[in-house]
Amino acid sequence: MVYGALIGSPLGDEFAVLLPRVRTMIAVFYVGLFAMSFDFVSGYTGYLSFGHAMFYGTGAYLVVMAANGALPLVGAETSFMTLLVVAALLGAAFALLVGSVSFRLTGVYFAMVTLGFAEVAHVFIRNWDRVSDNPRDGAAVTSPDGFAIGVPGVDDLQWSIGRLVGDSVENAFGLGIELGTAELSYYLIGAVTLLCYLALQRVLHSPFGRVMVAVRENEERARAVGYDTFRYKMGAFAISGAFAAVAGALFAGYRRSVAPSSTFDLFVTADALLASIIGGFGTLAGPLYGHLFHETVGDMLTTESGGLARYLRETLPESLLTADVAGMEVVTVVNVLIDGRAELYLGLIFIAFVLFVPRGLLGTLRDRLGGTVAEAAAERLRRWSP
Repeated sequence: MVYGALIGSPLGDEFAVLLPRVRTMIAVFYVGLFAMSFDFVSGYTGYLSFGHAMFYGTGAYLVVMAANGALPLVGAETSFMTLLVVAALLGAAFALLVGSVSFRLTGVYFAMVTLGFAEVAHVFIRNWDRVSDNPRDGAAVTSPDGFAIGVPGVDDLQWSIGRLVGDSVENAFGLGIELGTAELSYYLIGAVTLLCYLALQRVLHSPFGRVMVAVRENEERARAVGYDTFRYKMGAFAISGAFAAVAGALFAGYRRSVAPSSTFDLFVTADALLASIIGGFGTLAGPLYGHLFHETVGDMLTTESGGLARYLRETLPESLLTADVAGMEVVTVVNVLIDGRAELYLGLIFIAFVLFVPRGLLGTLRDRLGGTVAEAAAERLRRWSP
């Protein structure tokens, strides 16, 4: 399924190999939000948080354990919107706890301390019997009901999200469009991600955000002019942890299951770091585009039906597939160089970005435009206006 399927546009199957699927885009939203929260503190203060997955996992496990009645204060009757708020508060609280120790250090020592906290949390969650009978394998939501996003207290403005629950919705949002669960989840999770992005953007454009950048550029000078940089760093870390937990809650609400390897693992933070490098550190929106780029390439090189290799095998004529190229048939070349080689090419792309595009996609675009895309567009409109 492709973007055009969301609005009923007949793009045709030939475009499916070039565009990510709806389910992939849903993952791009919640992982992109997590990557933006990582960039908020790491890209704007200069402090790399290698333990950021701890906050993501906190939000995810909160949702699943609350739905299964494994927590004392929030239970299965708690609305998902309330759980998002609780996840944000819990993520901020843990960030303050970790930051109170970690921000006594700088540079690689800060990164290693945050990583140490994350590893402790990882080991704890893998052995916490309250999670499930086998906490190493994670936990799944036992209730058949889905999690709903919408206006709290208004039943008609609540829509379920999830991979396995919910029916198609006729006349969605009053637009006469019928949406399935995947498409509805796409719009709802996308809306929450957009609101979170706007909130983070508002903070960055406030005086608080200006001090964050000052800390990144020259912390000694910022301290010399009278700013309590420790408090500002703690505040930035708390905000970052809050939105990372919201991203984890969205992940759990959609997937309806969690596991230590998909939430608290170091490689979860590595995904955010990779997205930030590809999209551009210190751009906020860049990590979302970076993860979109990562997932799009992965989808193109997948072995599944939407992958490029299978598409070529099914659409190229038999005469071309059996043609000889350097002693091998074309179909063999496709199988060897394309089919299932996503990780190989993604690794090469990552190296290329580090060497040749250090500012990332969005950062390089801003350098070319001389400012943000919005600023450049506004300037063009002013030039064209009478």
